[in-house]
Amino acid sequence: MTYALWTAQVLLALLFLFAGGMKLILPIEEMTREVAMPGPFLRFIGVAEVLGALGLVLPGLLRIRPGLTPLAAVGLVIIMAGAMVVSFVSLGALAALMPLVVGLLAAFVAYGRWRPAARVDFGASRSTRS
Repeated sequence: MTYALWTAQVLLALLFLFAGGMKLILPIEEMTREVAMPGPFLRFIGVAEVLGALGLVLPGLLRIRPGLTPLAAVGLVIIMAGAMVVSFVSLGALAALMPLVVGLLAAFVAYGRWRPAARVDFGASRSTRS
């Protein structure tokens, strides 16, 4: 399971680094040609995608705050839900399949990396003396 999660994380990170980087580099006129969205909003989505990509891999690699990985994955799921709606409305159902698959992969990472806080039973830790 760990290998599957790391593979998904790296693939998603590469995809979102590319997609987010393109939203930061391309001119706004070129990005808004197919979908009429505000340019600053597209730049914001680009920043969110790049940060999400970094959040998928850096906490695990650096072993610093690994709990951020599922949060980054959930954020990317939200972005993909929006992308799915926009793709469906503007380009049709077939175009919405790609964001759906990417969103499901991000949901898999979020679920697989989620570690709920361990319950602490304070009563069991006390030694009983008779």
